[in-house]
Amino acid sequence: MSNQDNPRVPSDPGGLPITSPSADAPRGESTERTGGGGAERDLQKALWEDLDEGRRFAKEQVEQVKTDVTRKAEGQKNVAARQLSGVGTAIEKVGAELEQSDRQAIGRYAKQIGSSLQKFARDMEGRSLREIAAVAEDFGRRQPLAFLGLAAIAGLSASRFLVASSERRTAREPSGQTSGQSPSPARPRQIQEELRNG
Repeated sequence: MSNQDNPRVPSDPGGLPITSPSADAPRGESTERTGGGGAERDLQKALWEDLDEGRRFAKEQVEQVKTDVTRKAEGQKNVAARQLSGVGTAIEKVGAELEQSDRQAIGRYAKQIGSSLQKFARDMEGRSLREIAAVAEDFGRRQPLAFLGLAAIAGLSASRFLVASSERRTAREPSGQTSGQSPSPARPRQIQEELRNG
């Protein structure tokens, strides 16, 4: 027996038929235990209203979270732009030092990358996060080698910074000293030379 043929069985808002206990119950069983068809329909209607209200509430909460995250990310974007500009300045200075030494080509590339990072940082401050992501993605597509080069140089710069910070901390810590030696910045280089010379 189809529910659409039965005029007493309502359909839910999604268009699917709702089965009634009388249609599903074996012959001879009473359907009185549900409290009647009208109460069941009222209960189903209340349930659908509650579900719709829950969906609306969840959607509003998701939109609120998206708005909050976007607002906070926009605020952090300017901080990141200033930090990126600082990294660009540092890379540019390293490039200038390398140009003065025997690695002029690497120095020239480092200076170009540093100035590009500074320009990107300036551009970043006036754009939305979506625009920044689109620019970075477009740059990665147009200049994949330069994009990978920037990533590699950024990684190398970060590792050199961390190593240099670690060496300074080690030189300052008195617990690493042996028998009255005073810490000095030249000590790590001496150790490296001793290891090389055997």
